[in-house]
Amino acid sequence: MRRLNRKKTLNLMKELDAFPKVPESYVETSASGGTVSLIAFTTIAFLTIMEFTVYRDTWMKYEYEVDKDFTSKLRINIDITVAMRCQYVGADVLDLAETMVASADGLIYEPVVFDLSPQQKEWQRMLQLIQSRLQEEHSLQDVIFKSAFKSASTALPPRAIPHPRGHAHLAALVSHESYNFSHRIDHLSFGELIPGIINPLDGTEKIASDHNQMFQYFITIVPTKLHTYKISAETHQFSVTERERVINHAAGSHGVSGIFMKYDISSLMVTVTEEHMPFWQFLVRLCGIIGGIFSTTGILHGFGRFVAEVIFCRFRLRSYRSVSVPLPDGHTSNHLPLITDNSTH
Repeated sequence: MRRLNRKKTLNLMKELDAFPKVPESYVETSASGGTVSLIAFTTIAFLTIMEFTVYRDTWMKYEYEVDKDFTSKLRINIDITVAMRCQYVGADVLDLAETMVASADGLIYEPVVFDLSPQQKEWQRMLQLIQSRLQEEHSLQDVIFKSAFKSASTALPPRAIPHPRGHAHLAALVSHESYNFSHRIDHLSFGELIPGIINPLDGTEKIASDHNQMFQYFITIVPTKLHTYKISAETHQFSVTERERVINHAAGSHGVSGIFMKYDISSLMVTVTEEHMPFWQFLVRLCGIIGGIFSTTGILHGFGRFVAEVIFCRFRLRSYRSVSVPLPDGHTSNHLPLITDNSTH
């Protein structure tokens, strides 16, 4: 009884078989089919390698939301070289009401030579080249995010602004002939300092054409949360607009000569997350590639074979119609004679 039930079950499963096996004796192979199969296998191998490359790669996902953090303080990381003596340079942070909100106690005096060495000039040239490419190809920023902490620091050895303590305009203290606000921004960033990240003003160099010259940088800061497979940090991106002019009160160009960085913090926050293709999605895409190529090549091969048979059949019909067969009564027949197994030639 159990064997009978097993046989019924097996027979039922055989009837439900959606992949019936055809005996090899009923299978006909051809040179065209072998050629199409070779092309199909080669295409499958190529696309599989390409798909695996896509699977190994990652991409950055950007999400935007309102920044609800109103209590934290903004950290400023700056490394700038000014072509003036240390005792002539001062720095401070002011709010919109021109009130000092932070002193420059965190900055360090470091007397340096403004001119760069050949090695430092090469560093600056490469950094400026990267900045120009970043302005043209914004997708490179994703590469920089993913390479954070992998590369060394993008700035020269620490060179902070020398300054006296407190806020002071030097116009009344130093002769205008001593002014030289030529400067080089080796590094400027906001928030957590992340090695390997290139900021918009890194490597910027400005040469003053006059003693009384004003350099202005209008900066818009965007709070950013960065989550990659290597790091997780809270930092800030920013965009900048530059402006410079010579101070000449007689010509109506008023102001105070110096270097000014005016920044505004955006109300939006950006979350940048590095994502990777799931393994199951890779398998689904791979199955789609294999099945799609087999189906497509099969259809194309069948259609091509059908067209070839139609063309060859017409050619054969024309050949048969042109054959002349002599008859016993002296007439000629253009019809093809019936050929049987007992026919003689």
